[in-house]
Amino acid sequence: MAYQNINGVLVWGTPDEGALAQAKTCAETGNVVQTLLMADHHKGYSQPIGGVVVYDGQISPSGVGYDIACGNKAVRTLLTAEDIKPRLARIMDEIARKISFGVGRVNQEKVDHELFDDPDWDVYKTVGRQEHDKLKTLARAQLGTVGSGNHFVDLFEEAGTGRVWIADHFGSRGFGHKTASGFINLAAGREFLANAPGEKMDQPPVLLDLCSELGDMYYRAMRLAGRYAYAGRDYMMRQVLAILGTEADLEVHNHHNYAWKETHSGKEVVVVCKGATPSAPGQTGFIGGSMGDISVIVKGKDSIENRETYYSTVHGAGRIMSRTQAAGKMNWKTRTRSGGQITTKQMLDAVQAFGVELRGAGTDESPFVYRKLQEVLDAHAETIEVMHVLKPIGVCMAGADEFDPYKD
Repeated sequence: MAYQNINGVLVWGTPDEGALAQAKTCAETGNVVQTLLMADHHKGYSQPIGGVVVYDGQISPSGVGYDIACGNKAVRTLLTAEDIKPRLARIMDEIARKISFGVGRVNQEKVDHELFDDPDWDVYKTVGRQEHDKLKTLARAQLGTVGSGNHFVDLFEEAGTGRVWIADHFGSRGFGHKTASGFINLAAGREFLANAPGEKMDQPPVLLDLCSELGDMYYRAMRLAGRYAYAGRDYMMRQVLAILGTEADLEVHNHHNYAWKETHSGKEVVVVCKGATPSAPGQTGFIGGSMGDISVIVKGKDSIENRETYYSTVHGAGRIMSRTQAAGKMNWKTRTRSGGQITTKQMLDAVQAFGVELRGAGTDESPFVYRKLQEVLDAHAETIEVMHVLKPIGVCMAGADEFDPYKD
């Protein structure tokens, strides 16, 4: 087996002491069946990113996190890189102009969807009419917007074939964030829309019994946020396909911040993933590297080790440098940064050397802040099979100084 068992926590890759300490706290809190760290793990709020906690009859709003149903959609187009390289700069300009990054919406296109008639909106009516109306209004306003942080819309060239792929990465935006904070508030006896004190990095997870009224409400709300995230990523993909003037002949779509009821070894459990991609045998997933590295399409193996992971794998390369370390501290009054270890020139030089047409992005998303993706893939070689290797040729993200309270 390629993992270590460290005090009952199964760890793939090189253990990060901070994330391991968080995982141990998770393992000791509630009805835990197993706690795992994927090879891209690093510290998060309460549950580490790249962490999976399997519960008996419980669910964790802090484990799923604030960006409920953050995930990726990737599609293979009918085009080759040679078809678009002469106009790649113009294509990236159009993506940056037409697609909404950060908080607002750059276009006034009204995005409607059948999910706004979903009966699970009644969960919020149970909390209160004001809460229901506020969240639904916010959800309508932000459907199909990308946000900031590490959220992106990218174009890739597939190794060997030259085929163009599109991938996007974002979740349920402000609707998911306020859902998460609302249920964490309710669990602590506060009002749903109260100003929460905020989680401490190393606090124990917030747990709800699934059989309780509050647990059932959160589970329904989380699933609604999941459908919302899928709708947003679908909408985004249609936009980019239209910009390219092509269609898709293959698609891959997953959440990696989510909780699933699953049956393992004949027992129903709740698998809570914060930055972990589902990898059941035959299931496909997109795993993104940095903008100066490969990304891949993978498929879960039918192996003993994959069963040991509760059919979970990495969701990316994993950070080795925090946002503040990389970009410095932002003073939003003066809109200036100080103390960053990575300069804009270093980032732009590295991305240009890798052959990427870049729009937006700050130094906190530069290639220097992430592991090499191949390292974490190697640690999971017994659990996943790489099907397609993708090299980025166009990357579009929010600008360096775009404030977004709902980013990762």
